[in-house]
Amino acid sequence: MATVSFTAHLRKVAPPGATRVAAGNLGDALDQVFAKAPKLRSYVVDEQNRLRRHVVIFVNGAKLAPANWAVHVLGADDDVYVMQALSGG
Repeated sequence: MATVSFTAHLRKVAPPGATRVAAGNLGDALDQVFAKAPKLRSYVVDEQNRLRRHVVIFVNGAKLAPANWAVHVLGADDDVYVMQALSGG
């Protein structure tokens, strides 16, 4: 099962700690996490299921392109890290 983790800023609406999911692709994996933490969805994706502008996803340390993130195939031992950049001053 893949492991999905979120940056500290998203943990206020994400499940505590890392979440283990059995999914064939990243879209299905995040849907499982969103089912446990529905408020998280709007922080990560928009109404058309596109990644929000300041969200970046890494799989095994490699940054994914935002265009086809949902169909990225996951392996059983993959580590997914979702982060949201903060801005302001």
